[in-house]
Amino acid sequence: MSHHTETLVIGAGPAGLTASYLLSKHGHAVTVLESDPAQVGGISRTVSHNGYLFDIGGHRFFSKSKAVVDLWDEILPNDFIERPRLSRIYYNGKYYAYPLKAFEALKNLGLATSAACVTSYLYARARPVQEPKNFHEWVRNQFGERLFSIFFKTYTEKVWGMSCDAISADWAAQRIKGLDLGAAILDGVKRSLGLRKRQKAGGPVIKTLIESFRYPRRGPGMMWEAAAAKTQAQGGKVLLDRRVDSLSYDTGTGLWTVSAKRGDGSRETFTAKHVISSAPVRDLVNAIRPRPLSTFNARALAYRDFLTVALIAKSDRNFPDNWIYIHDPSVKVGRVQNFRSWSPEMIPDEAHTCLGLEYFCFEGDGLWTASDADLVALAKAEISRIGLIDPADVVDACVVRQPKAYPVYDEDYSAHVATVRRELQRDYPTLHLVGRNGMHKYNNQDHAMMTAMLTVENIRAGTRLHDVWRVNEDAEYTEAGISGAQDALGSERLVPRKVA
Repeated sequence: MSHHTETLVIGAGPAGLTASYLLSKHGHAVTVLESDPAQVGGISRTVSHNGYLFDIGGHRFFSKSKAVVDLWDEILPNDFIERPRLSRIYYNGKYYAYPLKAFEALKNLGLATSAACVTSYLYARARPVQEPKNFHEWVRNQFGERLFSIFFKTYTEKVWGMSCDAISADWAAQRIKGLDLGAAILDGVKRSLGLRKRQKAGGPVIKTLIESFRYPRRGPGMMWEAAAAKTQAQGGKVLLDRRVDSLSYDTGTGLWTVSAKRGDGSRETFTAKHVISSAPVRDLVNAIRPRPLSTFNARALAYRDFLTVALIAKSDRNFPDNWIYIHDPSVKVGRVQNFRSWSPEMIPDEAHTCLGLEYFCFEGDGLWTASDADLVALAKAEISRIGLIDPADVVDACVVRQPKAYPVYDEDYSAHVATVRRELQRDYPTLHLVGRNGMHKYNNQDHAMMTAMLTVENIRAGTRLHDVWRVNEDAEYTEAGISGAQDALGSERLVPRKVA
């Protein structure tokens, strides 16, 4: 069976559904193909298990883009709640506020360790490593070996699966730029004494230090379920259980032919003038027929994956953190989410708590391939070691695996992406790449949305008005919305690179 549409969208995540919603709103025929058989949202979906709701990775709804915020309000006008932002660091049996409070940190570390940290810092400043080449050497020069080992080493290596000795010093210099230990101590003292002034209305916002954020009351999936429903109400189609496995472009007709396979083995064919893809670049290029010359480059792109073990426990223990960063090397877990703190509606029973233990891994490694039972046993043992809940109180559990969570920026990724991009733009003028995995760019939800918003503008105009590849993490967006966005976009969210 063959179906025709003006624009075919591959993937029903934030980028794909933003595109489908806006296109259908303006009267364009659009069809979305999503491989998941049950739900939309991609990594921003909300998983449900016996009435308990899980956010995969944690999604704060905060953006410097007025256009994105306005679109959130348009799609989901009555279901946002305001939530306090609170995170802590767990290390060696103690919890530390994040950002750090000086008095609390000194108390938790103890006099001997605090003195050792100061001594280590002074020694590193007096005898720095000349021309530091890796993350370890750069951080050691700036903060000393002891602070590096406590607050930098373990968590960084858990998240990225790389030794700090193998991560380029360039990433450390950019990621921690502007952080001065003296200024940090002064700020920590002010926080400890309650003397830190609140952010002035209308002043510049440091994204990592926002004190509150908006959140859909039943998780981020609400946003994307609403976007899918409104797409369909506006005449578009959102089809689940369709995994795209081949695309071909006819230069004579200017039409794409796309084949999608369902879970039962049946197949459907679609034709379209435009294709918008948020599928991983590696998968998309591998599906194009005849195979592009840049297939080798696409296959070389790597991804970091993770899984969440959600533990549901009968416990009256409550703590306000949205999540806790686990810097302790004695456990494998990297971060613990507290779903009730994201929204009380995520937890249907007030007598229970639900915590999500996040493990960073590579698809196919020991953690990824472990059985659900073994992962639950590991999570229960580690949550006991951390001391958040008693494993004997755990009454239910759920494991959620998330492949391709983070595009990896290795030493060759940029050249590979550039080669793929150059060939696709030259040979396929109506193929549009959007979103995190669709562009192999480590961007947040709002930036994935912006790539789709600009792509829709390009399609409606019949020409590439905007260069969507300029949408990145720290971009400042104009109050005028997307009309002036191109001149305002220019920086990039940072991930570690290997030592050259």
